Amino acid sequence: MSVLPRVLDVVADRAVVPGYTKLGFLLRQRFWDPLPPDALRGKRVLITGANSGLGKAAATGMARLGAEVHLVVRSAERGEQAKTDILAEVPGAPVEVDRCDVSDLDDVRRFAATVTEVDVLVHNAGTMPPERTETAQGNEVTLATHVLGPHLLTELLTPALRAGEPGRVIFVSSGGMYSQPLRVDDPQYREGEYNGTKAYARTKRMQVVLARLWGRRLECDGIAVHSTHPGWAATPGVTDSLPGFAKVMGPLLRDAEQGADTVVWLAAAEEGGRAETTGQFWHDRAPRPAHYLRRTRETAAQREALWQFCEERTRR
Repeated sequence: MSVLPRVLDVVADRAVVPGYTKLGFLLRQRFWDPLPPDALRGKRVLITGANSGLGKAAATGMARLGAEVHLVVRSAERGEQAKTDILAEVPGAPVEVDRCDVSDLDDVRRFAATVTEVDVLVHNAGTMPPERTETAQGNEVTLATHVLGPHLLTELLTPALRAGEPGRVIFVSSGGMYSQPLRVDDPQYREGEYNGTKAYARTKRMQVVLARLWGRRLECDGIAVHSTHPGWAATPGVTDSLPGFAKVMGPLLRDAEQGADTVVWLAAAEEGGRAETTGQFWHDRAPRPAHYLRRTRETAAQREALWQFCEERTRR
């Protein structure tokens, strides 16, 4: 990217609204090189939460690039409907539906045992419950869905990712994480009045930190790990969980395909497999700062504490 587009890109990112809405996407898209039409030919991709929204859009985009796409979903019925929709867009694409509730660690173990090889693992499944609830293992459900389940699945599928060439792991985070620090003192959100939006942002911060930690651990295996945020996209999750925001920002919201673009790009582009980019946080095909506010910056000790917490909570 030349100097002027790069300056415009950074200004849009810092101003938030121009960068996160479809305006930023349309501005930046003008300077991107297209992906080769067969960029993912012969690659096996697993995408959690792929029955709607960003996950379904990412699955469709990767199917167009030739990938064998597995929709890892909690509801097989909804997964089959998503498969039908994707095949209508990409006739003949190899699309499969795999049932797994990533918030249930026992179900994660069951599913992982069925996977022998994977090239790209996308942690996209998300939730924003209005009240604090727990899973069968006693974990707060947002934490389990966004952090503990993905951590365990990454660990269990590391041998399968080694068989991929090159293996890639992508955490779909959120720009909302910029407002929250890493809360290793209360990861289960037991203190204070529960707020679903804040719980979502906290766990999305954890995802970005976790991607950095996994990137360092898997670098020697040739497996790249990334986190990314989609900007503000009109998805069922946003419409259902934040109806006021969706109503106000409606005309400026990205569509799901625009929101999922960087997920597809990280899976398919050369940059997504480079060792020097592993662990970074991305938006609109460019690495972004993980922090804008001093109060959200975590220490190395806090990052290690998150890792240890995830290890302890995901042990059998």
